[in-house]
Formats: sequence, structure tokens, C-alpha cells
Amino acid sequence: SDPAGGPSPFAGIEVAIDRQRRRGRGAQSNVSGRYEAEARVTFDDGWQSLEDLPPFKTTVAVDTARKVITRNDSPDIGFDRSINPYRGCEHGCVYCFARPTHAYLGLSPGIDFESKLFAKPDAPELLQKELSAPGYEPRMIAIGTNTDPYQPIEREHKIMRGILEVLERTGHPVGIVTKSALVTRDIDILARMAKRNLAKVAISVTTLDPKLARTMEPRAATPPKRLEALRQLSEAGIPTTVMVAPVIPALNDSEMERILDAAAHAGVKEASYVLLRLPLEVRDLFREWLMANYPDRYRHVFTLIRDMRDGRDYDSQWGTRMKGTGPMAWMIGRRFEIACEKLGLNKRRSKLTTAHFARPKPANEQLDLF
Repeated sequence: SDPAGGPSPFAGIEVAIDRQRRRGRGAQSNVSGRYEAEARVTFDDGWQSLEDLPPFKTTVAVDTARKVITRNDSPDIGFDRSINPYRGCEHGCVYCFARPTHAYLGLSPGIDFESKLFAKPDAPELLQKELSAPGYEPRMIAIGTNTDPYQPIEREHKIMRGILEVLERTGHPVGIVTKSALVTRDIDILARMAKRNLAKVAISVTTLDPKLARTMEPRAATPPKRLEALRQLSEAGIPTTVMVAPVIPALNDSEMERILDAAAHAGVKEASYVLLRLPLEVRDLFREWLMANYPDRYRHVFTLIRDMRDGRDYDSQWGTRMKGTGPMAWMIGRRFEIACEKLGLNKRRSKLTTAHFARPKPANEQLDLF
């Protein structure tokens, strides 16, 4: 069913995946979501009909949510509200911790998450309505914390730009996380907001290896494009952060210092990192991907992951889920701190302000005569 509870707008959901059908996708499978009463499996009936199945195409349905600001009370993240213009993400990053959310829609956290997307075209109008509520108290809104607001379909839908226009007009602070160079399209708005301490942008750079990036994040911007985006944002006076995220032991952890160095040379002043997280279905999707692409590293990667997760594949404990525990996690943390110290990163943290907030008038409020 769709987010509103009606029939699914997507027809013909299958699980049969071969290499040609999933070209340009991150997940290897399309396993049923954890809430489904029935599991989908591939079965060849002898007519070779599996060979006739079409490649997965990206389709977009309308999300009819009546609110656009999502609240959270997690004690280990620095914001209490966020906006996600889209559900699902075409970037296809195999490690994406947001994949399990597609199970709430009756869809697979696998290739469905990358190809069956939901857009919120009325998000700017809903945002203006929520900001106009008499009891609304402004605090930074985070965008991109679940799915990427600048994923490829944003070029056509331009929902994110509409949201930024509302935030600029109302003087509301925003923090953006993305791994797309498309964010540079909105430098005009972001630069004006940054002059008033209303905007900052973080870009995730997972690797500098183009082959690994293409395999692990098939439809995200290339590493050089992300570094160039950081350079353009920094030159425009917009506070920027490079996120080395996720750090995957024995796969990309050795690149941490080089990524931070490249970002510092692009003008970045702040940095952060997040250890690989494997909640729910993400664990098996990542396991499949690792076996298909780096089988020789499979055992080593998961041994190190468990060493940093108290013997488990994932530990959701607040306070440790982002950084892990144990000697290996400690060493990664120290390497990060030493590199940042050497490069002069995180000397000063950019702070956004709510001082400019001007509550918009509700759409149904009667206008003044004079």
C-alpha cells in the first residue's frame, strides 16, 4: 500500500534480479520487506521467462503526507526536526541505513528502495503552513538525514529548491546533508542564507576510489564532483562539512586521511565521520553486495565490524551506534582526530541562528485593509 493506505501505485513488483536487470543499482536482491505476510522468490518454470523480464526503471509516485516536518528525540544527534522531500533514494548506496523504511510502504529495502520512489511535491506549501502555526518554535531543520534531497529526480521535481525558498523567506535555519553535486544549483539561495547564519552544508565523501564509489554508490556523484561541490560552496561563503561516512573497516577506512586532506584543500573547515551501520535488512543487503564484489574481504570486514559492535553485526545503542566500541573503533577515532588537528579542521564550529525567524501568515488569515 502507499503512504496514505491506498493501493500501491507500483505494479509488477518482482524479486528476479540478474546482472543486466540491476545495472546501475546497488542492491543485489529485492527481498520482501519484514512486514509482508508472503515472501517473493525467483522461480524458473522452464519457459525461460526470467530472461524476458525488463530492467528495473525508476518510477516516482506522489507521497500524500499531510505534514512535512518530522520530529525525533534521539539524544545522540544534533537536531530534533528534519524534512525528507523524497522516500527512497536513486543513489543506490548499498550501505544506506534508510533502506528499512521502505518496508513500511510494503516495498523491498532492496532494489525497490532505489527504483520505486515517492516525492512530496507540496512540501514547500506544507512547510509554510507548519511554520505559520502559532506555537511553532524555530530550531535548525535538518534535510538529507534519511534520503538524499538532491538525488537525481530533484533535477526535475525541484522540491528542495522550493523548500529553501520558504526557509529563506521566513529566516529559518537549515542544515543539509547530501552526496550530490546538484546542491551547487542552489548556491544563490544558500549563499544569501549563509550571510545571515541560516545555512550550512555537509557532503559525504565515502571514498576517492572511482571503482569502489561506482560499485558501492552507483548513481551518486563521483568523488571529484563532490570535492568540487565542496569547493564551490566554500568559495560562496557557505559553511561546509566533509563527512567520511560510512567508515567501513578493511574497505575504505584506510582512505580517511586522504579524504580529509582533499576536503581541506577544497576549503572545508569542519569534518565528521560515522562508522558503518547495518540495521535490519541492511545487514543482509550489504553482505550480499560484499560477497558479490569483494569476496576475498568478506570474512575480514565482518570480523572487524563485530569487533567494533560488541560481537554483533550492529549495535543500536545510543551514544555508540555512530562510532562503535573497542580497540579498532578507538583507533579510527584517534586517526580522525589527529588528521583533523593536522589539517586545522574543526577549530571552530559554525552555528546557525533563529534570530531572523519571521513567522509566515497562515494562508487562511484575513489580510489587513491598510
